Amino acid sequence: QVQLVESGGGLVQAGGSLRLSCAASGRTFSSYAMGWFRQAPGKEREFVAAISWSTYYGDSVKGRFTISRDNAKNTVSLQMNSLKPEDTAVYYCAANSVSHIGVGTADYAYWGQGTQVTVSS
Repeated sequence: QVQLVESGGGLVQAGGSLRLSCAASGRTFSSYAMGWFRQAPGKEREFVAAISWSTYYGDSVKGRFTISRDNAKNTVSLQMNSLKPEDTAVYYCAANSVSHIGVGTADYAYWGQGTQVTVSS
């Protein structure tokens, strides 16, 4: 069983930055594919970024967001720059117990509780 706890959400003005973090339990964290998804009100959960031995980004965040991981600390982070009002959503950390990067919610077995990000115009 893997437990994920997100932190770092909040309110920021358009053009600003936020850094989300996700702390994971589990002794084999380095072998997990980790992902970030987001869900705005009335919309489906959307892929944002993922990291395993490589990284992959959704089209809407390429060039603005950066995903990284620290295997020694069992953490994965999402640096979000040049934020836009349309980035407003609940952001979820997700983990899969294999190293395969997926872009769908079904590719991840474990989920955090989510953290709210609100970008004002």
